[in-house]
Amino acid sequence: MSPLVDYVPILVLFLVAVFVAVFVISVNYVLGPKNLTKRKLMPYESGMEPIGSAQRRFPVKFHVAAMLFILFDIEVVFFFPFALVYKQLSWFGLIEMGIFVAILLVGLFYIFKREALRWD
Repeated sequence: MSPLVDYVPILVLFLVAVFVAVFVISVNYVLGPKNLTKRKLMPYESGMEPIGSAQRRFPVKFHVAAMLFILFDIEVVFFFPFALVYKQLSWFGLIEMGIFVAILLVGLFYIFKREALRWD
């Protein structure tokens, strides 16, 4: 038997999902209301009249802080598998995790030194 046979249910699920998405969008396009007014085309901002332009620029520090949060958040995910097999790894695993934490701390100290998290 071909090893690709195991992937047939995934292919079927993918095709069903694509069909449902296309079907729902098509039905909405055909049956949906067409009376667009200036008020309906205006961007919605928590029930308030929009203030200023939606094209405003955000400071670079905002993006840097967001990327650093994602970076350290993803790295913390590696602690969970270590915690599950800690007893099996014994000293070797502890040393490896110590090296990993040391690398994270070097990166964190570099971030503090560069003042990437300072909001003036």
